[in-house]
Amino acid sequence: MAVGGTRASARDLRIAIEHAGEVSALLLRPPKAETLLMLAHGAGAGMRHPFLETLAQELAAFQVTTLRYQFPYMEHRRKIPDVPSVLTATVRAAVRTATEQAPGLPIFAGGKSMGGRMTSQAAAQQPLDTVRGLVFVGFPLHPPARPGTERAEHLARVNVPMLLLQGTRDQFAHLDLLHPVCSSLGPRASLHVVEGADHSFHVLKSSGTNDAKVMTELAQTIASWAKTV
Repeated sequence: MAVGGTRASARDLRIAIEHAGEVSALLLRPPKAETLLMLAHGAGAGMRHPFLETLAQELAAFQVTTLRYQFPYMEHRRKIPDVPSVLTATVRAAVRTATEQAPGLPIFAGGKSMGGRMTSQAAAQQPLDTVRGLVFVGFPLHPPARPGTERAEHLARVNVPMLLLQGTRDQFAHLDLLHPVCSSLGPRASLHVVEGADHSFHVLKSSGTNDAKVMTELAQTIASWAKTV
């Protein structure tokens, strides 16, 4: 799906981070935008990864503006992620930029895998001004083959609604562990399960659906949930 049948164009921005220089960002705003979602990238791929590009386009079709941005290590083409304090500082800087760029729009924050988890860690440390809720596109609950829930402990200190989008084949989040985590958070947490999807939301041909339909499902779910917050 695309805005008006064509791909919308994103605007290049720069985000200044305290004590960590600047990073690149992309603002994609549809003509009748209703909300804004900050999308931080995962550990191994930057903001221009095809997954985030496709998701941003799909969200634009549902009138969701997106702000994608780089973490400093990715901006400078380093392989190892920055220390958590730099990652969370980047999230806070992106919140300020989103607020400046889209005054009046309800703002949500989150991202893919590590990007979502760093967003929630920032929110757990101190509430993110102007952010109404968090969106996790594949929350990395644990490393593959090392099931556990320690990575979710900080979510108890997040005071805004959260939407978790998770595939049933995601090796980074066994659903038998994630369901109790969400239950413990009560009405603050909403879990949307995508049948047959892995951590990249890729589905097998035998699933009866395809990756393109899954991306539309993710975007529509996010847009609909944001209207309820």
